[in-house]
Amino acid sequence: MGMVRTAAEQPPFVPFRDHGRDRNGKRDAVLRTAASLFLELGYRGTRLDDVAKRLKITKPALYNYFQNKEEILFECYRLGIEMTLEGLRSSALRHGTGLERLRVAFHAYVIVMAQPFGMCLARVDDLELSEDARARVRKDKRKLDRRFRGLVEEGIRDGSIAPCDPKLAAFTLAGSANWISHWYRPEGKWNPEALGDRMCEQLFEGLAARKRAPVTPRAVAQRVRKKVAP
Repeated sequence: MGMVRTAAEQPPFVPFRDHGRDRNGKRDAVLRTAASLFLELGYRGTRLDDVAKRLKITKPALYNYFQNKEEILFECYRLGIEMTLEGLRSSALRHGTGLERLRVAFHAYVIVMAQPFGMCLARVDDLELSEDARARVRKDKRKLDRRFRGLVEEGIRDGSIAPCDPKLAAFTLAGSANWISHWYRPEGKWNPEALGDRMCEQLFEGLAARKRAPVTPRAVAQRVRKKVAP
């Protein structure tokens, strides 16, 4: 599967009525509109009437695509997780060190977190879901954590990442990316791709293993002379 699509590559939002007979396009319009409202009004503050009103359709028309609001939220979660996993799968196909592959995965994750489905994944409490749906979402979230942790462990093994606690490192990266959903604004200074670049620059400096200059006989002799000098 290809790399997760960037914000520039995501299809532009098309009004519900302009999709004609395209059922998938209309379903996508419902999801995107609902995700935006969940972020704007909160999950509990959003009614299906609000979604229908913004789409300029009747509320009964929504039931052609989703049975209820919880089903819409679950699908928003699923899409956010799938977009992130797609980026992780792409990093697995890349050649390079563990650090380099981790950087590719994290960059893709930042891009997802700067978009509505990723923001829903980070900001909307999964306690809003039924027990079964919540268990499925949390299982997928643990899968994301294991993938990130595995990349950290890979980097430690190949020497590209300094020895550290892989769990803590993975939590630090995921936490910094998840928080984007609270402060990022599309109209701000960075687009998602540039934001990913800047965050990688700042965070990965701390993970990278430090390269030490080779110890030569001349260097050893100089150290000895310094120690014995009066």
